[in-house]
Amino acid sequence: MADNNDSLNAFLEQHPDIEVFQVMLPDIAGGLRGKWVTRDKIHKVMAGGLKLPVTSLAFDVWGRDIEALVFDSGDGDGLCEADLRTLAPVPWVSRPTGQVLMSLRELDGAPSGLDARFILKGLMARFAKLGLTPVLATEMEFYLLNDQRDEQGRPLHTQTDCVGGALASGQTYGIDMMDDMSELMHGVRDACTAQQLPIDTLVKESAPSQYEINLYHNADALLAADQAVMLQRAIKGVAKAQGLRATFMAKPFGELAGNGMHVHCSLLDADGANAFDDGTARGTDLLRYAIAGCLATMEDSMLLFAPNLNSYRRFQRGTHAPLAPSWGYENRTVAVRVPADAPIATRIEHRVAGADAQPHLVIAAILAGMLHGIENKLEAAAPLEGNAYDQLPASLPRYWPEALARFERSEFIGAYLGSEFQRVYTLLKQQEMDEFDRQVTPLEYDACL
Repeated sequence: MADNNDSLNAFLEQHPDIEVFQVMLPDIAGGLRGKWVTRDKIHKVMAGGLKLPVTSLAFDVWGRDIEALVFDSGDGDGLCEADLRTLAPVPWVSRPTGQVLMSLRELDGAPSGLDARFILKGLMARFAKLGLTPVLATEMEFYLLNDQRDEQGRPLHTQTDCVGGALASGQTYGIDMMDDMSELMHGVRDACTAQQLPIDTLVKESAPSQYEINLYHNADALLAADQAVMLQRAIKGVAKAQGLRATFMAKPFGELAGNGMHVHCSLLDADGANAFDDGTARGTDLLRYAIAGCLATMEDSMLLFAPNLNSYRRFQRGTHAPLAPSWGYENRTVAVRVPADAPIATRIEHRVAGADAQPHLVIAAILAGMLHGIENKLEAAAPLEGNAYDQLPASLPRYWPEALARFERSEFIGAYLGSEFQRVYTLLKQQEMDEFDRQVTPLEYDACL
């Protein structure tokens, strides 16, 4: 506690102008819940003096309670536990502000089974018992749009290069497109520097108004997930401050590329060496066990990789979104890719999740799959060469109800992520699905009225 106080006091001395702190709890639907507290109350928060209802972890995407959960549980409080490593200024707001991420414990001190950060920490502990440490990096795609919409409510592009009066391409890796958005990109870079987010590269992606920002690898899986959450928030915040809108929606435009969240992962052994490195491009048996586990559990985990109705619009042939559990070396048509690199950097790239997914849960699902493969020494099929779409039938759940049903009955999810989380997440997604089922779309009126 003394070390925490010393670090907090040092932060306050470094930022004497900060007036309020945003104390935030990542919920399982991908939102951030919490409170603003004044500067004089932040020591109390850091000492564990802040309470929030446990159900705050399980609001739906519109911020509504799961009614059955609230009434069944009595909506009791839990104890907030702030993570000092995420303490940072918020440079994109007009008044001096700080932020910190939290986890939630039950009143008896036990980690909440609904807290995505604790779920991830539990998996890290299981790897540690095997003498292994996951190393992760995320790649985050997003669209940068105008804040206004057209007369039909559709988002408007910021990219303006046209051919024949229409946006013809995204100018993939286009430097001129980056120059056009240089003010925002520099704003994001400055925000990441202020929040100690280790961004690696910023690039123009394949669709108009689409970009990608990558984070550098991190040997702390929890901090890697926290940084992904903070990066998304920083991008949105900087865009809003400049009168724009950044979105991580999986498929905002039906005819254009979707937003993915690719996760790179390797494992360090007890000596700090890459456990996937055998000195060749092939990699160790442990690499193939981990890959086999990812493939074997991918269908059960699909609801975490694609949590929303719109998420499933990404999964189309030829879009670089995988349609079946598959793997290969240096192959971007498969679900799990082993990038070409020096043997010391051997890793997997998990390519399934959308950028709309909750980063802690995505990373937890990937690590759980790897762990399942390693613990059971599963054997992966032969790596695919060439176009995976032509070699395997589509078998990943392509629709929300299918993914939900698979998740609900999965023994793997209950065993590795917890039965309480499995139950509540099922209730949450069923509530969201029911809301969409009640909506009648303009397309239906056009077709049937």
